[in-house]
Amino acid sequence: MGRNPNPIWVLFMVVVFSFLLPMAYTEDEEVKQAMVRFMEKLEPKNTPTDMNWGWNFSSDPCIDNWYGVQCYSGKKFVKNIVLEDSGFTGTLDAASLSTLQLLQVLSLKNNNLHGLIPEEIGMCKALSLLYLSGNNFSGDLPLSVSLLVNLKRVDVSGNNLSGDLPDMSHITGLISFRAQNNEFTGEIPNFVFSNLLDLNVSNNNLQGRIPEEISLFGADSFSGNPNLCGPPLENSCPPPPPATEKKKTTKSFSRSLAICSGYVILGVLILLYLAFKIVKLFNARKEPLNAEKKEEAEEVSKEKTRESPSEVNGTVTRSEYSLSSIETGMVSSNLVVLTSPVVRTLRFEDLLKAPAELVGRGKHGSMYKVMLESGVVLAVKRIKDLGISKQDFDKRMHKLNQVKHPCVLPLLAFYCSLQEKLLVYEFLHNGSLFKMLRGSQSGKTFDWGSRLNVAANIAEALAYMHEELRESGIAHGNLKSSNILFDKNMDPCLSEYGLMVVENQEKSAFYGDQSSMKNNRNNSSRNPSEAYSTFKVDTYAFGVVLLELLTGKVVQNNNNGFDLVRWVNSVVREEWTVEVFDKCLMTEEGNNNEERMMSLLHVALKCVSRNPNERLSMSEVAVMTISLKEEQDRSITFNSS
Repeated sequence: MGRNPNPIWVLFMVVVFSFLLPMAYTEDEEVKQAMVRFMEKLEPKNTPTDMNWGWNFSSDPCIDNWYGVQCYSGKKFVKNIVLEDSGFTGTLDAASLSTLQLLQVLSLKNNNLHGLIPEEIGMCKALSLLYLSGNNFSGDLPLSVSLLVNLKRVDVSGNNLSGDLPDMSHITGLISFRAQNNEFTGEIPNFVFSNLLDLNVSNNNLQGRIPEEISLFGADSFSGNPNLCGPPLENSCPPPPPATEKKKTTKSFSRSLAICSGYVILGVLILLYLAFKIVKLFNARKEPLNAEKKEEAEEVSKEKTRESPSEVNGTVTRSEYSLSSIETGMVSSNLVVLTSPVVRTLRFEDLLKAPAELVGRGKHGSMYKVMLESGVVLAVKRIKDLGISKQDFDKRMHKLNQVKHPCVLPLLAFYCSLQEKLLVYEFLHNGSLFKMLRGSQSGKTFDWGSRLNVAANIAEALAYMHEELRESGIAHGNLKSSNILFDKNMDPCLSEYGLMVVENQEKSAFYGDQSSMKNNRNNSSRNPSEAYSTFKVDTYAFGVVLLELLTGKVVQNNNNGFDLVRWVNSVVREEWTVEVFDKCLMTEEGNNNEERMMSLLHVALKCVSRNPNERLSMSEVAVMTISLKEEQDRSITFNSS
């Protein structure tokens, strides 16, 4: 017979549980109450009462999908609060937000919020994105912002903020900081310059010398501050005041030194002039021979071009050895070098003289691998007949240079003439997604985790570029697996963003978007409806990339009529969905990812809908793919433990 439980022990357990259960419930209630308080101060008089809005005590922020709230996949903790362009007129209650210990994203941009940005914002320790631009905030940017060590991007532009900018040197992962169009004073604070990709403090009242490390960002990042000086601005900094005592004691010595230096400089100039004349005379004797050799080389190059096959998504069977066949009359001043230390002193002549290997030929241009004398290897894209004016192309390139993302390959320099354009990038040696997928069909490893990582990173990068360039209407325009490259760490990187106008895509069969793009001839249009359609073409193209990742089948220019989108849809309609997936994925050791593969397939099918209005936006695609990747990472962590 079993013993009866001790009544005292039973009573003790009842008391313990009676305390524990309310505490667990109260913690959830505390978060909900804090969020409702936050909303009441955000819009004190006109908080919406629509049931779809949420933000009330009778619903749950995660389960009931409060407006602008995104939770982690377990639907237990709030991850993002995005309330943009909502017309809020209240204040920011950061103290209430501090109860959300896992909040990563707070975006309240383009409202009418006023008052101070509270110091309590520094208590939101998990914040990685803070967007407060386009409001009427005043006062200082609190020092507590510098305590948010997880911050990646900060945007407080377009407010009435004043005082000194806080020291951001403790935020080692900061990628973007925007504070333009405010009333900030003082000097530019310290940043971790090695990671910073985007900086704009223009149109303030800042003063002093611009640190050399950030002078590469260009004049647009600092303009509108009359008291700032030094490169890249035209107004130079005044020299430091001389030490008067030293000046008196060394006056005669300085005068003597100056006279001697003058004679030395004059002598050096005479020697240089003589050397120049000798070299010129020597070159003049060689010029007829060089001209004959150059003409012969160009003729051989033309003959090779006639015999060479067309390039298929980055695969080519021939090489050229220089860029000297480009149109004559170019001068070095026509090469625009952008803000990059890699090619800071690059000249046009350097490109012409350097050995150049043809690594890709497409319908709209060719790609060359160019090695400079310094050992730097560049990728030079040569495009003909782009269908955009020189002025518009120049504006487009400078606009793209202002928008940077770690997973978007930055443009280093460019040249533009009437018929021909050159784009200069860093050369990435690890190939493209196209080649990676083709290699996987030959038995090379390209597992599910790596493919999901490509999908999530490229989706995030594309969503960011769409958001930043929405007003300009500049989409990628030529997204495909051969334009997704891998850097030295095998992280995916989006290349050639914004180079092609949309009309070049209309003739590509796999985009299937002729109807929506009929009147969309220029990707740089500022017409909102045209820009909308342009970005939807990118969504379709990204959906095709997702299908390539899932099926292992790649889209080629000469696919002999094979339509990947149509094939996938037909298999899904026949309810043989599993047959869609790459056999390499299905036979992967320890494969338990079929559910996530199905989820990603559904995302892809929403992207490639024939009706552009039914396609997801890239921001929606990014949220879904990143959520799948986080779920995958948690699964790996759980299994390993």
